[in-house]
Amino acid sequence: MNVAEAVGRVLASLGVDTAFGVVGSGNFHVTNALIEHGVRFVAARHEGGAATMADAYARTGGRVGVLSVHQGPGLTNAMTGITEAAKSRTPLIVLAAEVTEPRSNFFVDQAALATAVGAVPLRITSAETAAAQTAQAFHLARDGRRTVLLNLPLEVQSRPVPVSLTSPASQASSPPTSVSPASAPSVPASPASAPPGHVSLTPVPGSPGSSEPEAREVARLAELLGAARRPVFVAGRGARAAKQELEELAERIGALLATSAVAKGLFRGSPWDLDVSGGFASPLTAELVRGADVIVGWGCALNMWTMRQGTLIGPETKVVQVDLDADALGAHRPIHLGVVGDVALTARSVTTLLAGGGDDLRPAPAAPDGSGGEAPAGPDNGLGVPDVRGGSGGEVPAGPDNGLGEPGVPDGSDRGARGGPGGGGYRSAGLAGRIARENRWRDVPYDDEGGEGRIDPRTLTIELDDLLPAERVVSVDSGNFMGYPSMFLDVPDERGFCFTQAFQSIGLGLATAIGAALAQPDRLAVAALGDGGALMGVAELETVVRLGLAMVIVVYDDEGYGAEVHHFGPDGHSLDTVTFPPVDIAAIARGFGCEAVTVRDRADLAAVAGWLDGPRHRPLLIHAKVSGARGSWWLEEAFRGH
Repeated sequence: MNVAEAVGRVLASLGVDTAFGVVGSGNFHVTNALIEHGVRFVAARHEGGAATMADAYARTGGRVGVLSVHQGPGLTNAMTGITEAAKSRTPLIVLAAEVTEPRSNFFVDQAALATAVGAVPLRITSAETAAAQTAQAFHLARDGRRTVLLNLPLEVQSRPVPVSLTSPASQASSPPTSVSPASAPSVPASPASAPPGHVSLTPVPGSPGSSEPEAREVARLAELLGAARRPVFVAGRGARAAKQELEELAERIGALLATSAVAKGLFRGSPWDLDVSGGFASPLTAELVRGADVIVGWGCALNMWTMRQGTLIGPETKVVQVDLDADALGAHRPIHLGVVGDVALTARSVTTLLAGGGDDLRPAPAAPDGSGGEAPAGPDNGLGVPDVRGGSGGEVPAGPDNGLGEPGVPDGSDRGARGGPGGGGYRSAGLAGRIARENRWRDVPYDDEGGEGRIDPRTLTIELDDLLPAERVVSVDSGNFMGYPSMFLDVPDERGFCFTQAFQSIGLGLATAIGAALAQPDRLAVAALGDGGALMGVAELETVVRLGLAMVIVVYDDEGYGAEVHHFGPDGHSLDTVTFPPVDIAAIARGFGCEAVTVRDRADLAAVAGWLDGPRHRPLLIHAKVSGARGSWWLEEAFRGH
């Protein structure tokens, strides 16, 4: 057994079940070693597509992703996808062949490339340490949630490795590597009960590197939430494994539940689910988040996107962040309290503290002062949080919803009560009704702008939402169009939405959908693309067909880069560089072996229903000629940040 074979064997033994890549001479042997030891290999048509497939597979499947690429250009071709993964803290291992001779045509400083985009570079340095270094890369990716570049020097790959050095016992040690301490962060210990290969999101409390929050910070958060009248939770990427804990805490204090875009679907099924906060938010969601007196970001950056450049934070709102990464606290905006710790552990600890004496932490309600605003602040509670009393700034008197998104408390209910449909905090029966009636974008009235051979993207997406099965996984590319599939297509849970947008690159959507489809074969994969992104990633249509994926690919075609059109067009700039003549994308798809339909109005969607009712032997591409008279609502918000 040589080093390349040992690397494949070790990764398979650690639970890796799928790898993606494009095979060249430098990664030929390591890829075949993965296959020999039972790892499914998915060959992409471009390394950039392979990287994003591996990223999406890890995100939606809860496993460590693996990418295999050739040295030099194989790695540089993959760098956009690797950058997206690194920015998203996706647990991903990039196996890259490496030449170390600077005079080689293939030479590039691969470690520097990784460092530049936020990935962690490691290198196999010898036959004796190969197995342990491979295991180190795996544990760093899985437990540290990092994208790791594992360089495989060509001159080392062929060296013989004794089989004894690839045993589990030999992998226990972590020998020195080429990574400096600054580049290799400490990794929390993985729970002994974690299935091989699965990403550990909740380390064992008390274990070395445990992410338990400090008791003092938990007490401060409990006190703040106990005093809150209108709390809102915004869950992000770091909260995707903490649904139960967050819902239990929210039930106790009467909090409403929202997410960032990447965690969309996390609270699906709750009557208090506001869906996505930020630029994508519906008018009701924006109103209710803006009306909060306490906003807690759970594993969420609370950045310009999630908080609409801060406009969703009221002038008196207390802002809290809970995150594993201390550097993330307050990185985007001032906060009143930051808690370093795992989201699930922190929420559970706060719930336990409140359950033991939670109502004592909540100030007794005062009668409204009748002024229509907040009464003078009461005594400070030690956190700089005043006792907010009646009037429109706090809870309104018992009675029906006041129409402002600030619910009244039903007659006979306890203002401090937790849980139940009438439940205290921000919750009331009236507000539950408003959320059910008004919170979805499809329930917001609009003037259909279709006509002259083009369909309104809202109408298109609402119709697709009704047609497509509920068990779906939606992957969205970047561009002016992306708010429509993101907010008009419902998803069953947080695993039903894959949003590779941390780097804001267009062209990743189709590859994202392939990775998500392979991670969740029991769900219909839906790729939502703009015409620009579709044509950038078009090579992977062959991959979809070759793999036999029953995927729906929706192309929102406005014949240009819509974001730039609507950004610069209103100022009178020439748009010749960002608009293009019509392209028959449906014909291109048929050339790859897809079924395809061009949609210009509702009637054309009958072909989609026919495909859904049929055997679905081939993927379906929907070439939607969409109206593009103006930019989408979220784009208008985004322009304010430029």
